[in-house]
Amino acid sequence: MVHWKKNLIFVWLSQFLSLAGFSFAIPFIPFYMKHLGITDPAELNLWVAQFAAAGYLSFTIFSPIWGFLADIYGRRVMLLRANFITALLVPVMAYAPGVGWLVAIRFLMGAFSGTVTAAQTLVSGNTPYEKRGFALGTLSSALYSGSMAGAFLGGIIVDTFGYKIAFILCGCMFLAAGTLAVVGIKEDFEPHMSFSEKMKEFKVRLPRFGPVWYILLLVLIMGYARQFDMPFLPIMVEKVNGPVEAPSWTGLLTSASAIAGVLSGFILGWLADRISAPKVAIVSALMAGLMMIPHGLATSLGVLFAARFGMVFFAGGLDPVFQIWLAKCTPDKDRGLFFGWASSAKTLGWVLCSVSSGAVAMFAGVRAVYFVAAAVYLLLIPAICFAVKRLPSHK
Repeated sequence: MVHWKKNLIFVWLSQFLSLAGFSFAIPFIPFYMKHLGITDPAELNLWVAQFAAAGYLSFTIFSPIWGFLADIYGRRVMLLRANFITALLVPVMAYAPGVGWLVAIRFLMGAFSGTVTAAQTLVSGNTPYEKRGFALGTLSSALYSGSMAGAFLGGIIVDTFGYKIAFILCGCMFLAAGTLAVVGIKEDFEPHMSFSEKMKEFKVRLPRFGPVWYILLLVLIMGYARQFDMPFLPIMVEKVNGPVEAPSWTGLLTSASAIAGVLSGFILGWLADRISAPKVAIVSALMAGLMMIPHGLATSLGVLFAARFGMVFFAGGLDPVFQIWLAKCTPDKDRGLFFGWASSAKTLGWVLCSVSSGAVAMFAGVRAVYFVAAAVYLLLIPAICFAVKRLPSHK
């Protein structure tokens, strides 16, 4: 087996750069849409929702396909595919003539992206069973720290040099992440069967995930809750603080809250290994829901920063906890398939939330988005309890 600690370091660094690249420009899309001529608030909310839904929808469709191929050709090649193709597509956004083209490019990005899923599958398959909680939690910290660095620097770049430079630098970061994966990440991978054999098994076993479907349902609800407010966070910052330097403040808010995500990945991933993944998930869902409420009531950036930090800490624990739970309930040889379906379940939740959160924002205002998100987090608690009763117990 490849030395799992060394591999984890290189995967961590690659994911840090990927998420930094994504956060360098994508969080500021609502402001970029204004730059492209969309000034009516209701129309802007609609386009923001469509942009989010486009990426989520294509990612939902293609994730199981990439997961299926990962079990045949390896997980490392999937990581390379996601980084290098995204590196080509993101800079094209800088030259989009209108918001319709922007949505179309986002759809293509969603179809070929997926660095997080590829990294999680690779780490899970190359880490000893008893260390997977720590490894996946550590990897989760890369996602948040990368987002933190990217959003902080991206906000400054957008305010100082404009959107075009931000999109180009975003592509360069994905290119660097892919290059790092080529140089430093190793994988001991031997396919258990050929493409044709796997295809036959895929057809037969697809409806036979059994109790694992309960975890996939939880992942869907979690994805719905976690992304419900994200497309509208820049608009909320502008509402609370005004339009002056809104990209910089949005980047700073995203960066500050990402520190909570870094801590969450280590702490809650470690607790999930020692207590139990379901118990940690229940507490995380409860606290994340409660922390959502001050978002909708915020009248100052101080309140918004504090609420965001607490919410991201607890919500950030849900993804690695569910991934740990899934890894411990599925066989290694089909890990790519299961993780691919988990990614599709999560992004299906993103698709549904982008449509419904856009409707909430249009008819009830941006603040109402946060109250609905709080309710969804709280609904996760009975859903987790329901799943626990129907899943086999695992040490």
